[in-house]
Parts: sequence; structure tokens; C-alpha cells
Amino acid sequence: MGFDLIVRGGTLPDGRVADIGIKGETITAIEPKLDAETGTVIDATGNLVSPPFVDPHFHMDATLSYGLPRINASGTLLEGIELWGELKPLLTHEAVKQRALAYCDWAVSMGLLAIRTHVDVCDDRLLAVEALLEVKQEVAPYIDLQLVAFPQDGFYRSPTARANTIRALDKGVEIVGGIPHFERTMADGTRSVTELCEIAATRGLMVDMHCDETDDPNSRHVEQLAYEAQRLGLQGRVTGSHLTSMHSMDNYYVSKLLPLIAEANLSVIPNPLINIMLQGRHDSFPKRRGLTRVKEMQALGIRVGWGQDCVLDPWYSLGTADMLDVAFMGLHVAQMSSPADMAKCFDMVTNVNAAIMGLGHLGLEVGKRASLVVLDAGNPIEAIRLRPERLCVIARGKVVAERERRETKLAISGRPAMVNRRHVPPSRPA
Repeated sequence: MGFDLIVRGGTLPDGRVADIGIKGETITAIEPKLDAETGTVIDATGNLVSPPFVDPHFHMDATLSYGLPRINASGTLLEGIELWGELKPLLTHEAVKQRALAYCDWAVSMGLLAIRTHVDVCDDRLLAVEALLEVKQEVAPYIDLQLVAFPQDGFYRSPTARANTIRALDKGVEIVGGIPHFERTMADGTRSVTELCEIAATRGLMVDMHCDETDDPNSRHVEQLAYEAQRLGLQGRVTGSHLTSMHSMDNYYVSKLLPLIAEANLSVIPNPLINIMLQGRHDSFPKRRGLTRVKEMQALGIRVGWGQDCVLDPWYSLGTADMLDVAFMGLHVAQMSSPADMAKCFDMVTNVNAAIMGLGHLGLEVGKRASLVVLDAGNPIEAIRLRPERLCVIARGKVVAERERRETKLAISGRPAMVNRRHVPPSRPA
């Protein structure tokens, strides 16, 4: 069989060493050894070959705007929302588009080839919606970009948010979002969950709702979200993002809540970098760290992925589009330190996130889209530890980014030395 491209001798996440044959945009063979009759060969010997990284929760309309028009002095979620409100009137179509495209360039260089971004619909111009719809089209050859209609200022709290949400969906935004904990009352928050899910059900769309992103244990809108998913037949199409209030809920209530989430087949996206930065700001000590109950949900079969959320914007002053940074932080805060849990964190930023986004065409399997990453690491756990170079990124069967392996040379006591952070386990007696 002829191939357009062969990735030779890489180590797959499950530990197999294999060649990957690519024809056009599709993986057509994964075998221990492929004969290269035609096509380009990429030598991945000794390197990890991974599915692409996937980010199911981001805010691309705000990215790379850090410092405009000022910096978030308190570091809180609420001041970030206030600051974003000051910036929105200053936004231009071209500026939003160019910052988003710059971020997409970063993403590709890091092997991040699928992103779900929330876009604020509370600006009556829908300027960011139109800009990101253009970005979605332009990056389609290498990034799967999904847009969520997000009423940042409250579906009911903002006077035109309901109408603008409908307008955004009519323009082609494909997922319904919400922020029930930011409505004026708990009752309004509950009503917003119901109406937004009804809109999604009527239109046959997915739901991804900022839910209970607060330290208040009485913020329990995810319960309503699970109920509506069941009532409206949306199981498997609904995601609750953040769910940080669960870190403060009493265990008895959570023992009821988690099975409801599992029954409704809700997906959950905590955002560890941002959650631990923004939550707990009103605490002295002990200080809550803002992460939902990840391992407890996974134990019940609830699908949990890691999200990036923000990079250089009113809420977060750091970030590099590296989903391994996200997995690294999530591993620590969720105390996922066993080998199985660490490997699971890698799976969360690749296969699990792809499943949450409904991207069944991604993955290292014959017949799937030929989008993959070659990393300077030996296995998934080492990749999280090192956050290594992406030596080669392939999207739809084409090489879209390449980087040479970096080495550090040392001179110690006159003796040349070479540092390699990759770890070769010591050999064991037979």
C-alpha cells in the first residue's frame, strides 16, 4: 500500500511501538512495521506519538488582551468580569480577529488542534461573534473550532442577552451557553438553565454552561442542568463547566448530586489553572483552591476533561496554549498522583476532551483523521512531567509545525556535560 506520509517507530500512549501510515487526511494503517513504497517518512523513534491536544473550554474573544484597558488588581473573578465589561466597548472586529488568529498559531505550535471557545453575546454589535465565525472558517484546515453563545452578563440580567443569544445561534454559533450563578437571584439562575436547555433541544444543539463558578456551596445549578438534560432528552450533549462550588458542598448533598450527574450523562470541565487562581479569594485560612471533585466524578463514570479557560486576558495573566500545563496543574490540585491517574490526566486533554466536544474523528486509530503530535517524551506521564517540545504536528495529513529537540550543554569542573530531562528507568535484575 502506498502512503503519503509515514510516522516511523513512535511510541503510542498505550506503550506500543508502531508505524502510522497516512493517506490524504486519514490514518490508513498502524502496524509494527510499514513498507514505505511512496511518501514522506517522519522518524519518531523513541518519541511519544499522541492524538492532538484538545481544549474544550476557552475564551478566544478575550485572549491576548491582558492589560487592556487595565490590569485586574484584585485577581478576582468578579473584577475580571467588570474589567471585561470596560474592554468590550473598545473592541474592534479586526483586533478580536487578529488576537484570535495569533492564539490559533500558538495552539498549532503546541499540537492543540481542537478548541471550544465561549463568545460573549452581551455586546449588541455581536462583533466578537462575527469575528470568531470568520476565524473558525479560516483555521478549519488545521483546527476544529467550536463556538458557544455565552451571555457573560447574565441571560436575564443583561437586558438584550436573550435576544442576542438567539441572534448568535442564527448566525451559526453551534452551542448554547449560560452563566446561571451570575443572574440576579438563584431563581433566575434556575429559570435560565431551563430556558437555555429548551432552546438547545428545539434547535438540536449541544449545551455547555458555566455552572456554579463560585465558592458559595448554595450555588447548585448543576442539579437543574442534570434535570433538564434528562427531561429534554439531551443526555450526552450537555456539559457543566467549572462546578467549583462543589468544593464547598457538604458530602451528604454531593452523595445525591453526583449520581444525578451520572444519570444525565453530563460531561464536566474543570479549568485548574484558572479555578485555583480565581477561587478562594475571600478566604483567609484554610483557603479553598477552587477545584471540583474530579476523582469522585470519574469513579462514577462521569466524563471529566481539563480546560484551559484563559490566556493573557482580564482573568489570567499567564498561559501558553499548552494543554500539558493544564494537565500538570490539574494533576497536582486533584492529587492524581498514581501512575494510572497521571496517565488519565494525559488522556483527559486528548481523547476525553475530544469526546466531550463530539469529535469522534480524532484519535490514533485506523480510519480516524490524520491529526497527531510527535513529542520529545517517552510516554504520557513523562510528557506531563516535562511539557516537552512538540517535534512535529500533523493536521489533516499535513505537517503544520516542526521543532528541533533542544539540548542543554553544561561545563562543570571543566568537564563537558549534557543534560537530558527525559528519564530512562534503571534496569532491573532478570
